[in-house]
Amino acid sequence: MIIRTEFPLKLEEINAMATPSIDPARFLHEHLAAASPDLLRSLLTTFIDTLMSAEADAVCGAEYGTSSPDRVNTRNGYRHRDFDTRAGTLDVAIPKLRQGSYFPDWLLERRKRAEAALTSVVATCYLLGVSTRRMDKLVESLGITRLSKSQVSVMARDLDEHVASFRTRPLDAGPYTFVAADALVLKVREGGRVVNVHALLATGVNADGHREILGLQVTSAEDGAGWLAFFRDLTARGLTGVRLVTSDAHRGLVEAIGATLPGASWQRCRTHYAANLMSATPKASWPWVRTLLHSVYDQPDTTSVHAQYDRLIDTVHTKLPAVATHLEAARDDVLAFTGFPKEIWRQIWSNNPQERLNREIRRRTDVVGIFPDRHALIRLVGAVLAEQHDEWTEGRRYFALDVLARARTTPTPDTTAADRPAMQAAA
Repeated sequence: MIIRTEFPLKLEEINAMATPSIDPARFLHEHLAAASPDLLRSLLTTFIDTLMSAEADAVCGAEYGTSSPDRVNTRNGYRHRDFDTRAGTLDVAIPKLRQGSYFPDWLLERRKRAEAALTSVVATCYLLGVSTRRMDKLVESLGITRLSKSQVSVMARDLDEHVASFRTRPLDAGPYTFVAADALVLKVREGGRVVNVHALLATGVNADGHREILGLQVTSAEDGAGWLAFFRDLTARGLTGVRLVTSDAHRGLVEAIGATLPGASWQRCRTHYAANLMSATPKASWPWVRTLLHSVYDQPDTTSVHAQYDRLIDTVHTKLPAVATHLEAARDDVLAFTGFPKEIWRQIWSNNPQERLNREIRRRTDVVGIFPDRHALIRLVGAVLAEQHDEWTEGRRYFALDVLARARTTPTPDTTAADRPAMQAAA
């Protein structure tokens, strides 16, 4: 084969055209084939980390550790994820950014654990003969028509380990200034019949301003004993620094908050309270009472909120004395949010953020309908919560750090459960 027609050739060109004694591609292939799995994992990890670092630098507008007028963002450490490959499980270090978030969608799946949990639960239901006619089409649509019991068991065991470690992890990112608690009612087969169980959930805002899933427990009833055990578990795992807990007025929940978090105030969810107040108000009067109640939350500062609440009580006192008594009894708990910075009132005066999380859980659990046992329920709900926890960690801060600092130093009134017997009677 003629490579070049111009003469004379230089010595360097002759050497370049000479056939090498070692083929680099073959040499690398032979050594990699004979290499240990540790070397392969190390090389693959280095390659993936380099690609992610380059992509993070492109998002920031400048290389890591360099000053540039084009820089629009900065690095803020790493978060570690497990990545399963044929060479083994890799510890992938995903770069974190100070503003916004970065996630390698080309490498990892955001909801891999939750979808695997859903597949496992549905397959378990199918194999156990639960609602067979209903499950046939669903299982076929998920592409799991040929799953054996052994395969389901392997899937379940791996997911159970992830969920268990997530539910029992230490809560070491505190102080958790704000906490929200709620419960979901789900159906489970026990003893040959279908029963209702309660999934107790809690979320919090950590010292870095991000939201966290704090805990999940399943109880037979939403009573004081269940909530007390739940909050005792949270405090044993490291829940500290709580200044405000937002929830509905369930008696057992409120008493558990007072018993386990004595220094925390309690914010009665404004949405739940409106429903409670509506039940005590004549149907014809509810529209204008609701309008006045909403006007309380539209005020620009703490003084105006309390003044408007007084006007609301004065307005209904003559025509609706029972409603006035209801409002007066709930004043401290409904207006507990006013003891904190104005910028975060919308996030702490109701359980609406928690309700959005509940809808995401419902979206997954409605597919199953009736769980075959409590382990399957914890597996699916725990996996969904773990994925949501990861998204919150990767996303933007829920509260700014300066607002959190002011919230921790602002004195708030102590409204423990023992101080509100009139509220409990009204609820």
